[in-house]
Amino acid sequence: MRRIRHRAEDRYAADVPGLDRFDVLVVGSGASGLAAAVAAHRSGARVGLATKGSIQACNSAKAQGGIQAAVGPDDSPEQHAADVFRSSHETANRELVDVLTSEAPGAIGWLEELGVEFARDDDGSYRLARCGGATAKRLLQVGDRTGNAITGALRTAVVANGIDVVPNAPLRELERTENGWLAHCNGHKLAASTVILAAGGRCYAEAAQRGELSTNHPYATGEVTKLALELGAESRDLDALQYHPNGGLWPESLQGYSIPETTRAYGAVLLNADGEEFTDSLGPRDEVSQAIFDEVAKGKGVKTPAGHDAVWLDTTRIPEHDAELSLPYMLRRYRAAGVDPLREPILTYPVLHYQNGGLVIDTNAETTLEGLYACGEIAGGTHGRNRMMGNSLLECIVFGRRAGRAAAARH
Repeated sequence: MRRIRHRAEDRYAADVPGLDRFDVLVVGSGASGLAAAVAAHRSGARVGLATKGSIQACNSAKAQGGIQAAVGPDDSPEQHAADVFRSSHETANRELVDVLTSEAPGAIGWLEELGVEFARDDDGSYRLARCGGATAKRLLQVGDRTGNAITGALRTAVVANGIDVVPNAPLRELERTENGWLAHCNGHKLAASTVILAAGGRCYAEAAQRGELSTNHPYATGEVTKLALELGAESRDLDALQYHPNGGLWPESLQGYSIPETTRAYGAVLLNADGEEFTDSLGPRDEVSQAIFDEVAKGKGVKTPAGHDAVWLDTTRIPEHDAELSLPYMLRRYRAAGVDPLREPILTYPVLHYQNGGLVIDTNAETTLEGLYACGEIAGGTHGRNRMMGNSLLECIVFGRRAGRAAAARH
């Protein structure tokens, strides 16, 4: 991979007045940014974390389905890697995939050390579910609020380690200096030897432009990716946006809600207007989404009371024990709106969800610009043009930690 080395600027970051200086500056407070900050701090760096709003505001906390790792007796990192590569239609960077899957079990252990308690069966083993595109049960969960549990534990670690957090500081400009990088964050001037971009994707903004629904936090607008591209960073697959197959549609208060894909892992199936199954409900995300689009186009969809196109997700097939243990938040949301998913099927349609592509990175999460790293949704290659569920949180932890350690080693 071609690495761009910038010519030193005449102005030194050390000469800028009113400057906060760090060894490593992390931009973004989702799971990848938090993991990078903790890893860099543990590697001995002085770390600053700048976030667009509050440290709690991110997409990662909204992730419900779970996190993948080959920890079951009939599974292996190699099998996980094969599933990732196949689900990407062989477009993923195989080297990044191998890193992702080989370090997945260790990432789970690291999260547990931070206090994340994954669901276990009565015998003490992990309670695992099979997700779309997977050939084994490897999805670990904390009910259906896995992202919330992971980001909560990471934020606690950030605070406990005394990492400097700069809230309400969206990145406006990034420039290279003699001593590293200078970031202009909404009135804050932050200098660092290395910078880690963990600012997420753009699906909220993209959905607004298309007049569609999105599962994303309103901060998912993609301007940090544009800044990196303007600096000369290379990208890949930026056009490959992913639909979540099961967006909420009715009741209207649930429009854009991402119905956990684990509903299908625990027995729910997709049905058309005639009550027929029309696709493999545990297929890869892009295939399931396209099957729904096609079924509606053929006139076999249904209409919500508000007139939106939809199909049925028959959640009545989920055993009540599985639903109460692994889908409690989804049940609360729907029941509060007057619908019991265990007694009647629910209406669903794909919604914009994830930016599969992003900045090109190597196995240490360094971009093609020396000293600039990227991890999480802003980075491309690990998922190719189609991501499996449960691998986004995993990517955040695996490559967030790698970015943090590598960035700290350069200061």
